Amino acid sequence: MTKRDFYEILEVSKNASPEEIKKAYRKKAIQYHPDKNPDNKEAEDKFKEAAEAYEVLSNPQKKQRYDQYGHAGVGGASGGGGGFSQHDMSMDDIFSMFGDIFGGHGFGGGGFSGFGGSSRGGGRRVHRGSDLRVKVTLSLKDIANGVEKKLKLKKYKACDPCNGTGAQGGNDYTTCSTCRGSGHVTRVTNTLLGQMQTTAACPSCNGEGQMIKNKCTSCGGEGVVRDEEVVSIKIPAGVAEGMQLNVSGKGNAGRRGGLNGDLLVIITEENHPELIRDGNNLIYNLFLSLPDFALGTTAEIPTVENKVKVKIEAGTQPEKILRLRGKGLPDVNGYGKGDLLVRIHAWAPKKISDEERKLLEKLQQSPNFQHTPGTGDKNFFEKMKNIFD
Repeated sequence: MTKRDFYEILEVSKNASPEEIKKAYRKKAIQYHPDKNPDNKEAEDKFKEAAEAYEVLSNPQKKQRYDQYGHAGVGGASGGGGGFSQHDMSMDDIFSMFGDIFGGHGFGGGGFSGFGGSSRGGGRRVHRGSDLRVKVTLSLKDIANGVEKKLKLKKYKACDPCNGTGAQGGNDYTTCSTCRGSGHVTRVTNTLLGQMQTTAACPSCNGEGQMIKNKCTSCGGEGVVRDEEVVSIKIPAGVAEGMQLNVSGKGNAGRRGGLNGDLLVIITEENHPELIRDGNNLIYNLFLSLPDFALGTTAEIPTVENKVKVKIEAGTQPEKILRLRGKGLPDVNGYGKGDLLVRIHAWAPKKISDEERKLLEKLQQSPNFQHTPGTGDKNFFEKMKNIFD
C-alpha cells in the first residue's frame, strides 16, 4: 500500500516551521484520538498516520532525508535511520513518544490523561464537554422488538466559524510565553526537609498551553455554541425501567476543541393496558364466569404483537396459571425470551335476575356442584352466591 505524503497528512507546506508542524500534529491527534472516536478503526489509523508523519517531520535530520529521498529515506526497512511504520506501533508507543506535544508528561500510560480536564502529570489541559441525560419512554412493543429513536437535543456544539478552537479563523492563537506551550508550570520550594518541586496548571493560559490573539466573534472564544441537534440512537430489545444507555460522544462539545461528553439515555416504561411485566415474563389476568369454568370456553389473549386464542378446558379451576412459552419479552443480554402467564380468576355479576337465581339455587343442589371444604377452604359455589347477594 502506497503511503501518503507526510506534509499532506498534517496539512502543512514543506516550508512549515517546527512550531507549525507541532500545532498541525496536535490538531490531528485531538481530532482522531481513540477516546474521541471509540471503536473507529479508520480514525485510529489516521491517528497513527499523523504520529508517524510528525515523528519524521519534527526531527531535522529525518525531515532532511525525507525531503530528499521520500519515504525510502526514513523507512526502517531501507536502513533510513530509525523510522517506524504506523502498522507496527501500538497506542502506548505513540503516547510515550509524543508526550511533549501535550505538556511534556506523556499520556499517562495507555490512558488519555493529557487530554483530560486535568492530567496526573500536569500536562496541557484539553476540556471535556459535560454529559447529557435524557429520559426515553418506551412501549411494551418497543421493548419487545428494540427501536431506533430520534432525539432533538439542545446542547453545546463546536463553533463552525472557528472550527471549535475559539480563535478567529480557527488558528489565530499563539504559544503561551509563561509555560512555553506545556500547559503547566513547575515551582521549587525550599523546606526544612529540602527542596520540594510542585507542578500546577499554568495561571496565564489556564493549562491550555496557548493564548488566543483574537477571539472568535461567534462563540466569544469558547469554541462552543448553544444549538440543537437530532441524534439517532438504537435501543436494544429487552431493556427495562431505570436502565441507562451510554451513547459515547453525543453529549456537549468540549471547549476549544476538547472532547465531547456522552449522552446518557434513561429508560422508562409505558404501562400496557392489559399486560403486566414481571422481569422477562408477562402476566395477563383472565376472568371467567361459572359456566365457563364448568363447560370450558375459548378465550382471546392479548400478546405484545397481536391476540391469540386459548382453549380453556371444562372443569378448569380458579387461580390456575396457563403458560404461553416464548410470548414474553427477550432478555437484554440475548438469553432467550420470557413467557406469557395467563392467570385465571373467577368472575360473577353483581346483580342477577330472579330466573338466574333459581337456576343457581337448583345447581347448588346438584351433586356435581357440591364441594367438600378442606382445611381453610370454603365451598366455591357459596363464594359465588355471596357475591351474587
